[in-house]
Amino acid sequence: MEGQICIGMAGAGRATELHMNALMRFSEFPVRYKRIAARRQGQVNDMKERYGFETASLDFDDLLKDDEIDVIDICTPPYVHEEMIEKALKAGKHVICEKPLTGYFGLPGDTAPIGINVSKVRMYEGIMKSLERLKEIIDSSDRKFMYAENFIYAPAIVKAAEIIQAKKSRILFAKGEESLKGSSSPVAGEWNKTGGGTFIRTGAHPLSAILWLKQQEASVQNKEIRVKSVLADMGCVTPSLTEYEHRHISARPKDVEDSGTVILTFSDGSKAVVMANDTLLGGSRNYVELYCNDAAIHCTLTMADMMETYFLDEDGLGKVDISEMLPSKTGWNKPFLLDEIMRGYTDEMKDFMQCVMYDREPKSDFGMAYETARIIYAAYMSAETGHVVEI
Repeated sequence: MEGQICIGMAGAGRATELHMNALMRFSEFPVRYKRIAARRQGQVNDMKERYGFETASLDFDDLLKDDEIDVIDICTPPYVHEEMIEKALKAGKHVICEKPLTGYFGLPGDTAPIGINVSKVRMYEGIMKSLERLKEIIDSSDRKFMYAENFIYAPAIVKAAEIIQAKKSRILFAKGEESLKGSSSPVAGEWNKTGGGTFIRTGAHPLSAILWLKQQEASVQNKEIRVKSVLADMGCVTPSLTEYEHRHISARPKDVEDSGTVILTFSDGSKAVVMANDTLLGGSRNYVELYCNDAAIHCTLTMADMMETYFLDEDGLGKVDISEMLPSKTGWNKPFLLDEIMRGYTDEMKDFMQCVMYDREPKSDFGMAYETARIIYAAYMSAETGHVVEI
């Protein structure tokens, strides 16, 4: 059909839900949901029915062989991202890749578990080789690469950028956080599947948002602002809990961190602190704060306060979404309203679809994916060595 985009989806987990909920709101031109592929039959069939994909498969290669598919949306665990990106681009498909772009997942000869036994210095060297290899593959392709960092598209972050550019403000200090009680992914605690713990899994969001906002400041100041150095501290406290003490927290780290704090120093002398934790009860916490020379800006993505509810019981609420990462809907809560819009997923997917249709570059591109991954692994190296890492 003329004037439509045909999508193939890789993965059938939480990221797929978020991307598809956002795509369902897109109506500028038709989007065809052709095929979804994932490893678990029940999971992929459920997603097929839920979102109206025409066919389901257990083989990623089926997406590559389908000549009608224009875009492959990669929503799988990070350890298969690099291989899938390369295959998809070589098959002539545009690529959307969920964050993080990639990581260090182990090499032959590594002693398991790698998160404990492999030096983070070696990991940093390894991921830099992976990033350069991916850069060559993407640069040599005529297809689009779109990095699914939704924070860059969140209305609060976008409005902050508008203010920074209108006032020509200087961001002197920034602070960002994403914290929750752990991940719903069964492999979230394993470095060889995720490339790290809470910081790469959730801290990547506020990190990318701050990097992007500093880019907006730099553009209006007509100068380059880059990350000069990284100082980090990572920890893993939840394994010390008894089973009773652990009962409300989902995090089960095997060889990854469940808390991370990173200090960035930029080339203009400004600072930023990025935090991520798998030890927060009460829902997910997502924010970015900016201390500027002429403004103070606080961007809250969740928990927002547009609505509050109070329930004594959950009768009839089984299929009603209230908010993410809450074990109970009783008591006082702040429901997520238009979550896929407020956290940026809708405008992210709108941007990506328009990039493919109108042949333009995405706001969240490989450059952002590259820089975020590089800084995350510099942070892991800093935490291990106890030293500032100069970039």
